[in-house]
Amino acid sequence: MKLNVHLKRKINRSWQVDLLLFLLLGAFGAFMAIPLIYVVNNAFKPLDELFVFPPTLFVRNPTFKNFGDLFQVMKNSWVPFSRYIFNTVFITAIGTFGHILFASAAAYPLAKHKFRGHKVLFSIIVLALMFSPHVTAIPNYMIVSALGWMDSYKAVIIPVFAYPLGLYLMKQFMEQIPDALLEAAKIDGASEYRIFFKVVMPLVKPAWLTLLILMMQMLWGTDGGSFIYSEQLKTMHYAMSQIVAGGIARAGVGSAVAVIMMTVPIVTFLLSQSNVIQTMATSGMKD
Repeated sequence: MKLNVHLKRKINRSWQVDLLLFLLLGAFGAFMAIPLIYVVNNAFKPLDELFVFPPTLFVRNPTFKNFGDLFQVMKNSWVPFSRYIFNTVFITAIGTFGHILFASAAAYPLAKHKFRGHKVLFSIIVLALMFSPHVTAIPNYMIVSALGWMDSYKAVIIPVFAYPLGLYLMKQFMEQIPDALLEAAKIDGASEYRIFFKVVMPLVKPAWLTLLILMMQMLWGTDGGSFIYSEQLKTMHYAMSQIVAGGIARAGVGSAVAVIMMTVPIVTFLLSQSNVIQTMATSGMKD
């Protein structure tokens, strides 16, 4: 009893220390927000402010001309810009959903069904995490070409389903679920599919919410690489990069493009972070 009281006294901090920690974390947070503030302000700067030296953090004479020029260029696009938006949303939505589903379905037997060779299989997955996407670019191209998926949505979406990070993350989270809980569900007559969707997936909510953020950020910024050639299948990131490539005269348009492209990933993170933190705090379960 005395030991517990001593530990509690040791853990508790004075309000001065709490205030110091708050100020320290606030300073670090403000420092990390500077690039975001700079990019947003650049989108509203006229050209004379964009090229001033030394550069200014905040805009002095805000203008919407950069966004107006951007929409004018988009309006004159050979392919309707709505097509680029549709391609990006379709690839991002299907790729993210498919990756979460396949990674979860593959991680469940690895975590809770100790079949022969599961350790070797998991070691291969961990090994795959060590390879950069640039290393596997040529093998991926050869496989996609051999399957006849070139210049189609499948060339970008289906390889994402096998992204090893998601499988590793889901497997690690599922191992924390008590086996007794799954056995109780089986005794109640639940099938493996029902256990997976009704018991396991809600308990690993932090994992698939994290994957949602990571995969959406990755796919939202994809341009199809060397897999998509048709202009009608290109993504918004490709179209925006072509607009920015116009030279110095489009520096303001480029700043507006940067704000638009980062809006969706940031909003997705802000909407998901509270659920991730709350679920992580309440889902720690042990036998």
